[in-house]
Amino acid sequence: MKAKTLGLIHTSATLIPIFQQLCKEYLPGVTTFNIVDDSLVRNIRERGELTPAISKRVADYVSSAEDSGADYILVTCSSIGAAVEAAAETAKVPVLRVDQPMADLAVQTGKRIGVIATLSTTLEPTSDLVQRRAALAGKEIELTSQVCEGAFEALMAGDSAKHDELVADVLRHLSKKVDVILLAQASMARVVDTLSEEDKIVPIVASPPNAIKYLASIL
Repeated sequence: MKAKTLGLIHTSATLIPIFQQLCKEYLPGVTTFNIVDDSLVRNIRERGELTPAISKRVADYVSSAEDSGADYILVTCSSIGAAVEAAAETAKVPVLRVDQPMADLAVQTGKRIGVIATLSTTLEPTSDLVQRRAALAGKEIELTSQVCEGAFEALMAGDSAKHDELVADVLRHLSKKVDVILLAQASMARVVDTLSEEDKIVPIVASPPNAIKYLASIL
């Protein structure tokens, strides 16, 4: 039997090692390759929305990944989620947006769901996805979405300690009000490891491990 091939499409090169490690751990027999374009998110921020032109570029990457021999495609950025879903409709192989398994897990976990991000452009697509997946599952949820003000700017200015501190504050605060917290950006996952055990009162879920575990269950 031919080994399966997973094509990963990223909007930041920093995500490649994270996913490489997860694939090594959970998808040992699967061949992987990466496509990266870090101008996508920058363009969304400049234009204030996911424009048709950006969506077309995402669709082009999906067809490039198909052409490169992918049996399955994972897009690792939630900011372009809507474009990923549109591209999936015409793709010849399955295409998964990274935050869908995480959204499904949250809907199964509890009624009060918190979503946090450092950018509103990422917060909205994930929040919208959680609501649609809940509707699909026929579950009623209460959604609390929150942007960690100043964290993204701190990260861009090279102050990752400040970023982590701001994210941790929001996590501690929100944990007291919800049943489960979703991290809309993979880059926030490392902050969870810095929290003390007593601060981790509810499950805090990041998209990369959930997406890869989900793929492991079907590939």
